[in-house]
Amino acid sequence: MTQDKVTYWDYLNLQQLLQLQAGLTGDEADVSEDELHFIIVHQVFELWFKLTIRELRLARDAMAAPQVKEETIPYVVHHLKRVNTIMQMSASHFSLMETLIPQDFLEFRAKLGTASGFQSYQLRQLEFLLGLGQDQRDAQNHGDPAAYIMRTAGDSDFGQHIKQQMTQVQEETSLRESIHTWLYRTPIHGSTPSDPDDDTIVEQFIQDYLSSLDLQHQQQIDQLVADGGDRSKLQEQFGHVLSGADDFLHAAGQENQQRQSRIRAAILFIESYRNLPLLSWPRLLIDTIVEMEELVTTFRFRHARMVERIIGRRVGTGGSAGVDYLDQTTNYRVFPELWAVRTLLLPRQQLPDLKHRDLYHFASELQE
Repeated sequence: MTQDKVTYWDYLNLQQLLQLQAGLTGDEADVSEDELHFIIVHQVFELWFKLTIRELRLARDAMAAPQVKEETIPYVVHHLKRVNTIMQMSASHFSLMETLIPQDFLEFRAKLGTASGFQSYQLRQLEFLLGLGQDQRDAQNHGDPAAYIMRTAGDSDFGQHIKQQMTQVQEETSLRESIHTWLYRTPIHGSTPSDPDDDTIVEQFIQDYLSSLDLQHQQQIDQLVADGGDRSKLQEQFGHVLSGADDFLHAAGQENQQRQSRIRAAILFIESYRNLPLLSWPRLLIDTIVEMEELVTTFRFRHARMVERIIGRRVGTGGSAGVDYLDQTTNYRVFPELWAVRTLLLPRQQLPDLKHRDLYHFASELQE
């Protein structure tokens, strides 16, 4: 086929695409309007997952580079914003699913057999690429999704493809890991991990910040006492908050404590001094990732409510706890540190003095 003969349907492979909704028998005459609706909506979900996986790998690869150039950050933000829009649209698709009333779904539910959304290997790939750890699944007694898919994939050509895909994604660097590696290298007061006094400079930043946070707490306590509050109880309450902030910033009890502490200090540093030119895009990247996790959680919540609306709290087709399982997945967090830092943020006028401010301006500004 020559280039000038290409048509819209050729380019999109519409002939093949529109023949993929015939259900298990391969004959659309055997598929009711409601079952056709069910098939199409889920196929659209899988297409969105396919694009999301591609975008996450692109962002991961860019952020995992040994040196992330300044112009890389807007590029990554742009592609993660696309992921966010996909997740937003995917969550809205559940409204379309909810036009399927319970009795109409029950007419063909038996056709699904043991098929379950838990077998969506692309959604599982997406979770692995984000960096969702097995520890969170274990905490909820959710089992190992990769092992489950491996068991159910079978030995067909496509089953082997699924197994290969699941094996590969578990060996890849996650977006979480690449973001943490990038954050670890963040200059804090102009210091990087390769500098000989970096540990001292980072620790001083943490201590100065905790002192400023404590000062803000004392001001809040004074205001609350003036309104009739009990000073001793308030001191105890805010003391717990300050102690929690100290534990968080020092990554108390965490593996690789020093590395994790520097990563958390870097997040706090970027968020605190976000108006500086060289920190504005990093801060926007962090905010985009927080938005992404919020939208993934919204997707999970909308999924649970859709299922409950259509089938109630029945056992899932794959034998899962159904809605109870889906509700528990809304507790998953891939980037808890990015959320936790927001509890510690101070007003700009109460921040510790920034050292080496000139290092965070564009070179062109310094030459003026």
